[in-house]
Amino acid sequence: MSTLVLDGGLSTHLETLGADLRDELWSARLLLEDPALIRRVHTDYFAAGADVAITASYQASIPGFMKRGLDLEQAVRLIARSVELAAQARDEAGGGLVAASVGPYGAYLANGAEYTGDYDLDEDGLVTWHRPRWEILVEAGADLMAVETIPSYPEARALARVLEETPDVKAWISFSCRDGEHINDGTPIREAAALFTGNPQVVAVGANCTAPRHIPGLIESLKGGLPIVVYPNSGETWDPAAHRWQGLTDPVEYGQAAKEWQQAGAAMVGGCCRTTPEHIAQIRAHVS
Repeated sequence: MSTLVLDGGLSTHLETLGADLRDELWSARLLLEDPALIRRVHTDYFAAGADVAITASYQASIPGFMKRGLDLEQAVRLIARSVELAAQARDEAGGGLVAASVGPYGAYLANGAEYTGDYDLDEDGLVTWHRPRWEILVEAGADLMAVETIPSYPEARALARVLEETPDVKAWISFSCRDGEHINDGTPIREAAALFTGNPQVVAVGANCTAPRHIPGLIESLKGGLPIVVYPNSGETWDPAAHRWQGLTDPVEYGQAAKEWQQAGAAMVGGCCRTTPEHIAQIRAHVS
């Protein structure tokens, strides 16, 4: 089976193109202020060789937009716009898939909980919170859902329930992980992935927004189950004293690593934070 190449860091490329994302809405703010720039990012990733565009809905939510002063109708329209922009870029590229990003509840909180799963909602509350955005993204016509950066087992269970409410929808499930065996709340990734085993709606399970050094172990942990998706970050770390990122991962090195992940068993490979169209071009060159 051929490897599907995902896109890279949407916010990273937006910043490269001059966007200021210092905002609780992060890249979702540009759905309101500069949608053409989001479309350009998708276009650039398709041009670099991506098969899949992940929408700018990771940080988008009805409560988040209404907190900014928009009404319900405006909030719904902006979430749907994220799918439309990716679809326009896909059509311009002549093919590909649009995966609607379903980020964790913690992304809305904007307090770091997206990396811990330390939430103020229980499983039922998470189902209620995720459902409206999910329904909007499905109605907007995304090809599948990219359930990504999920840090905790309770949130994974909640999203499994939401997915089952829309039986015609396909999705991949991607966790943020602390090491080569566990998601960020400490649950073994094999146990978290088992929530989706046997569900024909799920096309892959894996990890994103995770250090590249953990990916081989995670692939090994997931073998024997569903197809595997991996799109780690660049492996850089933030130096608060210098106020800059340290440890740049060269795009060629990233592409070489992607080849290793492919050979280890990954069926879908891409990039997350701090990866660029150059990284995706190198993935395409190495896995094709």
